[in-house]
Amino acid sequence: MRVVIALGGNALLRRGEAMTADTQRRNARIAAQAIAPLAAEHEVVVTHGNGPQVGLLALQGAAYKPEEAYPLDVLGAETEGMIGYMLEQELGNLLPFEQPLATLLTMVEVDAADPGFQNPTKFVGPVYEQADAERIRTEKGWVFKQDGEKWRRVVASPAPKRIFEIRPVRWLLEQRTIVICAGGGGIPTMYEKGSERKLIGVEAVIDKDLCSELLARELSADFLIMATDAQAVCTDWGKPSERAIHRARPDDLKQFSFPAGSMGPKVEAACHFARATGGTAAIGSLADIAGMVRGERGTIINSGYDALSWH
Repeated sequence: MRVVIALGGNALLRRGEAMTADTQRRNARIAAQAIAPLAAEHEVVVTHGNGPQVGLLALQGAAYKPEEAYPLDVLGAETEGMIGYMLEQELGNLLPFEQPLATLLTMVEVDAADPGFQNPTKFVGPVYEQADAERIRTEKGWVFKQDGEKWRRVVASPAPKRIFEIRPVRWLLEQRTIVICAGGGGIPTMYEKGSERKLIGVEAVIDKDLCSELLARELSADFLIMATDAQAVCTDWGKPSERAIHRARPDDLKQFSFPAGSMGPKVEAACHFARATGGTAAIGSLADIAGMVRGERGTIINSGYDALSWH
């Protein structure tokens, strides 16, 4: 099969962990250990989140003068290189020497009129206590929203329209290469107003799951996996009535509501992929990737299932 595996930003940097190179290296190694066994049997494309990493670089940039700070599209490109390097190296340490790997900087087109620019929802950076978030909001003008019991910065998250490097990804797959691409949802770009051919960067972070779904469709993938820090999609998350969904058809999930900043885009992407392609999508924990491919773990979404079932 051709499998697209989307690693959540929290799968690479868990909530509350120190944002150090050693921590991210360790988590990249854990991700590689989960992915490597699949590469022996399937064509594999890996995408990844970058919210914590972009947020860290933005914090570092805040120490500069305003005109010296790098915009979010450049920070996105930096994190694609950083995380791709770690994943590629850790996978290479586990796989046969002759297995080719490649990380592609991936530009993704967005629409200047996308409503996502009016309602920032994409979490980036670390969590804060409310008082600290209020202070930073006043100092820097950043927008914050509640994330669990803490507060995090949110930025615009426009929908992906086109993946510019899709042809090189296909060429690499034809040579049995494991491809790491579309990191952080890709580098947000758009054509400059009044110009048909001049691409410019955009101050935004594209949702990784929506971009991974677009990538999976354009690659005619058989399976889309979204690995996160949750074992499955749950209703009534965090409440005594919480239940984990095992198998579902896309239409089965319309009756439930999921948070816009976390599980919502994953469910939306999984349902769109299953409905549009007839393929299978899965959402679950990084450690359960192989189990999701076998249909045993996580939440599995396919239009051909008979009815909703629970773990």
